[in-house]
Amino acid sequence: MIEPVLKQPDNVPELAVPAPPAAVVSMDGIALEYAAGLPALRDINLAFAPGSFTFITGGSGAGKTSLLSIIGLALQPSAGTLRVLGHDVAGLERADRAALRREIGMVFQNFRLLNHLNVLENVMLPLQVAGVPSQERYSYAKELLDWVGLGDRLDWLPPALSGGQQQRVAIARAVIGRPKLLLADEPTGSVDDEIGMRLVGLIQALHREGTTVIIATHDSGLVERLGYPEIRLSDGTLVPGSVPQPGKGMEQ
Repeated sequence: MIEPVLKQPDNVPELAVPAPPAAVVSMDGIALEYAAGLPALRDINLAFAPGSFTFITGGSGAGKTSLLSIIGLALQPSAGTLRVLGHDVAGLERADRAALRREIGMVFQNFRLLNHLNVLENVMLPLQVAGVPSQERYSYAKELLDWVGLGDRLDWLPPALSGGQQQRVAIARAVIGRPKLLLADEPTGSVDDEIGMRLVGLIQALHREGTTVIIATHDSGLVERLGYPEIRLSDGTLVPGSVPQPGKGMEQ
């Protein structure tokens, strides 16, 4: 299988990072409570090394999506300290927080595509926001969409696509800017095995170029097949003994 060339688009502004971080993500005592006071996460202490690839697993309601949403700055933790790409998230101004988000690729379970934009426009959007020239963002988006098997759907709107096709668009959009951190919530949950492994191959290609990858999944077969470190959650807490030892993909 030939993998796409993950080129660095020109003119993508870099967020100023104060120093090379010891961990791409560090979480100290992170907790999350919903409005009703029900805990979603409790006392999460984790660190993810630069360039690592880690699975987050657990049953429905274990807290996988909540954990990814906190790391991706979509949710504010109720307690604890979160550092992402060298920044203490709690101390960031609104503009700096938005800039930091642009360094993170996120694949959501519900895709979060913009229904008024066609497939090509959705995938090009991160490069457009970054100021990449139109011809360059078109050619790169077209290459990625050909790779995920949607090269003939460029002008389709998301509602006209199946769930699996929307998932492929969402992953192409998440990786197009070569983020420093990629978070994916059940990225193979809406596609068949062949397409799923093609999407995983795209994520692995990005990982080989240095991107830190964290994937939440309930697919034990995928975890076993790829062999990357696994962290397990249950009822919002880390399963004892499930955090990988130093040297196996997590921060040492």
